Amino acid sequence: MTDETEEELDLNDLDDTELVEQMHDDLYDGLRDEVVEGTEILLARGWTADKVLNVALVGGMQIVGVDFRDGILFVPEVLLAASAMKGGMGILRPLLAETGAKPIGKMVIGTVKGDIHDIGKNLVGMMMEGAGFEVVDIGINNSVEEYLAALLEHEPDILGMSALLTTTMPYMKVVVDEMVNRNIRDQYIIMVGGAPLNEEFGTAVGADVYCRDAADAADQATRLMNEKHAANV
Repeated sequence: MTDETEEELDLNDLDDTELVEQMHDDLYDGLRDEVVEGTEILLARGWTADKVLNVALVGGMQIVGVDFRDGILFVPEVLLAASAMKGGMGILRPLLAETGAKPIGKMVIGTVKGDIHDIGKNLVGMMMEGAGFEVVDIGINNSVEEYLAALLEHEPDILGMSALLTTTMPYMKVVVDEMVNRNIRDQYIIMVGGAPLNEEFGTAVGADVYCRDAADAADQATRLMNEKHAANV
């Protein structure tokens, strides 16, 4: 009986508050089509794109992030939630561009040279988008030159580097040292993460922040960007 009731649920019948709550649930469950439909309904009701983003999508991903951090959700569930979020974002992104709405910040993220692992990096990118960031993912096995080229091309606020192998971890310091040599280090917030890393290592390589997981990365990035914006006021 419950399944039938759920199948018969018409999102159009819900008021705004109920619809947002349902979208949070649908995001949590990774239901992309339902999130897309909810996004379209809110827009049709006169919600602005940035309000839909912040209240319905980012609000839902924050719940996902907390439960991922607390070990209630795991990687497969978070990937599904992120995919559902991307469905809604596909509708909102061109509308946000039209209004000139600015993201919280921009991040370039990539796995370091010699390392081809990307699940953790991909999760961070998705959680960052879910927190309202623009994310440029430059993929795996990135050399110093590739990181620097991406910084020059995309002009981000944040550089994120990931590594899963103890043998590739030290390459993060190679990148940071070259940024120092070129006098551009202080132009960026540098965030590092990966299973074998810890806070002490992050400090040793010259990063601003070590992130223990994707949810932590989104939280730390939001905090740092808020501090940066406040300092520039």
